[in-house]
Amino acid sequence: MDEVLARIDSERDRSISDLKDLLRIPSVSSRPDHSADMARAAEWLRARLEAMGLETRICETPGHPIVYAEWLSAPGKPTVLIYGHFDVQPVEPLDEWSSDPFEPVEEGGNLIARGANDDKGQMFTHVRAVEAWLSETGSLPVNVKFLIEGEEEIGSPNLPAWLRENREMVKADVVAISDTSQFGPGYPSVCTGLRGIATFEMRVKTGQSDLHSGTFGGAVPNAIQVMTDILASFHTPEGAVAIEGFYSDVVEPTEEERASWARLPRSDEQFMREAGTRSLWGEPGRTSIERTWSRPTLEIVGVTAGHQGPGHKGIVPATAVARFSTRLVPEMDPERVVRLVQSHVAKRTPPGAEVSAVCGHGARGTLIPADSKWVQAAKRALAVGFGKEPVFIREGGSIPIVNLFQGELGMPCLLLGYGLPDDRIHGPNEKFSMADFQSGTRTNAALLAELAAL
Repeated sequence: MDEVLARIDSERDRSISDLKDLLRIPSVSSRPDHSADMARAAEWLRARLEAMGLETRICETPGHPIVYAEWLSAPGKPTVLIYGHFDVQPVEPLDEWSSDPFEPVEEGGNLIARGANDDKGQMFTHVRAVEAWLSETGSLPVNVKFLIEGEEEIGSPNLPAWLRENREMVKADVVAISDTSQFGPGYPSVCTGLRGIATFEMRVKTGQSDLHSGTFGGAVPNAIQVMTDILASFHTPEGAVAIEGFYSDVVEPTEEERASWARLPRSDEQFMREAGTRSLWGEPGRTSIERTWSRPTLEIVGVTAGHQGPGHKGIVPATAVARFSTRLVPEMDPERVVRLVQSHVAKRTPPGAEVSAVCGHGARGTLIPADSKWVQAAKRALAVGFGKEPVFIREGGSIPIVNLFQGELGMPCLLLGYGLPDDRIHGPNEKFSMADFQSGTRTNAALLAELAAL
């Protein structure tokens, strides 16, 4: 193990140079004009994994390709599936970047480029860890499979069907994913929970067309008024979600998680500074960490109604549209939440109005037992890679594919993120600490040894 870590350290500059080559490929999955770049990035990864000694293939889908590779020469040892993605978000607005987003720049100890963190940089820490083992020892301590897709940034539309069709090929004892973040600088982290989601579009109709506010105002219902009354009913004045039964399936975090969170240096005041707000709001009696990591929420994300142009227009609006979403914690069923929301809306629809609340998409939250042997192995590996004990965290976002891995395919997941909260993923000047890239690579190498000992 020491020799493998020493090789990783000695080859740091070459590793970063190789990552830069991958970052130069503008693999933007949402843009049809980048389809050739998507294929080029997939082939780059396939060739790299093949050169390392793995059996590789490009798996075509109705959309962008999947890169699959495997090394299965450790009989009797666990098999780890490493999941990541090589597609990236669009780069606009370009004028807010300090440099070309597809020409990586080293600055202040960071690598700046689109995909530096999400997810090329984090995914590549696994590639480098496996390469170091093979280069130094000629073998791996466990069996390894890579599944690197090209559609994560557009919702992985083709991956679930592909996984179901190839479940035997991808079958593994555990899945390792590096697409989350650390708590902060100097706080290597194991993520043990992700929130799920259910999105909605609510449409209100109170008449056939907008009416003259002088002739009809005060005598007919106003679609905006109906909509805002319903939206206002979603929360109590203090900030809790007021939908009946909304919290009934919520499970409290474990004592170990609570103890770990209590040691984290983030006060509510610091959270306000990070968010750029003057106050906090939400479920009473909960800290900002609890509200964002372990409690469900409902957020209104968009409203379209009435006159939008300059000047005044004297109308009684007949239609209004609002979009909102719920973030769901583990054990909450998105389908049940949809029914609760729709029932709430129906009860508050006044006579003479037509109101619908249609669900767009939903996904369950994810809970990973902190005391599982897989998580404990990851915890030990992080201590090796970063030189200090990690903390347990959760994240407020969602990675829906984790549910398929854990629920339908029965493969527990490890969420080992090496980025930082301020890495500006999806935004201009995305970055990734080169020190964390190195520590993440060391962690992944140690993880293979820790898994082999189970």
